[in-house]
Amino acid sequence: MPKAAPKPAAPAPASKSPALPAASVAPDLFATTNRIAGDTLPVVRADLGECTRCKLHTTRNKIVFGDGSATAQLVFVGEGPGADEDAQGLPFVGRAGKLLTQMIEAMGLQRGDVYICNVVKCRPPGNRQPEKDEVEACSPFLFRQLDVLQPKVIVCLGATAAQTLLQTNRGISHFRGEWLDYRGYKMMATYHPAYLLRNPAAKGDVWKDLQKVMAELGLEVKKLKAK
Repeated sequence: MPKAAPKPAAPAPASKSPALPAASVAPDLFATTNRIAGDTLPVVRADLGECTRCKLHTTRNKIVFGDGSATAQLVFVGEGPGADEDAQGLPFVGRAGKLLTQMIEAMGLQRGDVYICNVVKCRPPGNRQPEKDEVEACSPFLFRQLDVLQPKVIVCLGATAAQTLLQTNRGISHFRGEWLDYRGYKMMATYHPAYLLRNPAAKGDVWKDLQKVMAELGLEVKKLKAK
């Protein structure tokens, strides 16, 4: 009988392709800022020190770290200090600050019930927007403040605060009034009080946003009387 044709040799197992390196992406500002066990607001302030990490220190009068309750369920984050804040070393104490106080009181709270801070701790000259390198130098201290506070809700006042926490360049109109997520914290972006001073017609939109925050915090939602 003729011999059976030999079976074809089994193909050698394919060698695994070498793993490709991960695509190069810009590091997340807060992904590289790990939560620090036992961190406190005084420790964060001490680590900030008499900061010279960016050029804003050359023109500032006082560092504006933050103010309010260390156990606040609600945190307001603004852009940066203005002239009044730079003089006093406290956030939101000028005209925009007075409006913010009125907004807080309309919610049924007092300033001492919440915590208020900014993305940058030194006043940008002429109240200009903080530049990218200034935000990158200062924002890790903001992230640590938020991690220490562990608030139930963060309200970003204006585009700079929202863009910093969300790491986006999109304008605030794209997500204003929507519930967003920042590291597991509920976040709401709304217009800055300084914007409302220039555009009073937008106050109604902000009040709608704050009513959502009030509902989330279990506060009684009331209709705001027209003034």
